[in-house]
Order: sequence, then C-alpha cells, then structure tokens
Amino acid sequence: MDEFVIHSVPGSPFGRAVFIALEEKGARYRLVPIAPGSARTPEHLARHPFGKVPAMDHGGFRLYETQAILRYVDRVLAQPALTPMHPQAAARMDQLMNINDWYLFQGVQNVIGFQRIIAPRLMGIAPDEAAIAAALPKAHTVFDELARLLADQPFFAGAALSLADVLLAPQLDLLHETPESQALTARHANLRMWLDRMNGRPSLAATTWERVAAMAKVA
Repeated sequence: MDEFVIHSVPGSPFGRAVFIALEEKGARYRLVPIAPGSARTPEHLARHPFGKVPAMDHGGFRLYETQAILRYVDRVLAQPALTPMHPQAAARMDQLMNINDWYLFQGVQNVIGFQRIIAPRLMGIAPDEAAIAAALPKAHTVFDELARLLADQPFFAGAALSLADVLLAPQLDLLHETPESQALTARHANLRMWLDRMNGRPSLAATTWERVAAMAKVA
C-alpha cells in the first residue's frame, strides 16, 4: 500500500482527524507541513483550489476535503471499519460529521478556538473577547445537541468508533483547552467522558499538537 501524504497546517483539527483515522488503520503516512497563513500559495492552491487544509496524495491520487479523505481512507483500508453497517447508525454518523463542519467549526471553533488558541499561539494576537462572547450562544446550542445525540452511548454512532468520533474529537479536544469549555460541558458529563475515552486511544496520543509539530520538523 502506498504511503499517504497529508498536506496540512500542524495544529489543524481537520488535519488531525485524518491522522487519527490513519493511526486507527495502522497506515503509513507522512505530513507535509503547510505554514500558517501560507495555504493560498500557488503551490498549495494547485492541491486545494480553495486554499484550505488538509489535502492528500496517495499513489498518484489527489484529494481534498476532510470528509472525502476520511471516507476514502475507510474504503481503501477496510479494517478496522469506521463506518457502521446499520443504515441508521451510518446516517447518524453522516449527520454528526455535518454538524461538525457547519455548526461546531463554523461560528464556534473558528471563533473561540481561533481566538483563544490559534491566534495567540501561532500569530501572537490577543483574543477578541467580544467575538468570543458573541459565539457562545451558538456554542451552547451545538454542545447541547451533541450531548443529546451521544446520550449514553460510548461513541457517537453507537457501540463502535466511527468517522464521526474521528472528526469531532480534534475539534472538541482543542476547545477543551479554552476557559469556555467548562461552561459548555457543565451539564454534559457524557461529552466529558467521551472526550476522556477518545484521548485514551493511541491514535489521539500519537497526534497531539506536540507530536504533529515534531512530525513537521522531520518533514
């Protein structure tokens, strides 16, 4: 099997989701780091015309969009399966993956996570407290819904890990580093327990910010 080459900004939760999936599959992969703020260079735009990360090269096949990459990885490397066999569980997985992209990331992670972590850590910019405050109502709605859908299951689509968990874990793990996390999860012990369960997996331990930064230095 050809090596998976992943072009991503170290620290990107979307890039980390791909690394987690590859770790779960036991696949060979390599990070080609994209410097923060340089995703719109001609070189990267040739890989991803919308200037986002991650993008993947695999044996001459190029692909972008995280959900597409995750589903490709799960199809190419059949075991362990990360898509439920039952149609309703698979539909729930798909729903949660879209909640991640359209509601958890858009307007929550890309505001609170960016202002609290990305901007200070990578850009030396102080957080915009007004922007964070404005994002909190949506954040509470998202966390309430995630907690409702998780209920008392071990994973979001049921008894087994799925691509929904793989995609959501990096977003929620990054938000867990913010002071807002305590209020967002105060009524949702199930989300806290799920995140602890996910962080106990070797795939997450292998893809922490520090480990991915070390990969970038080797590349």
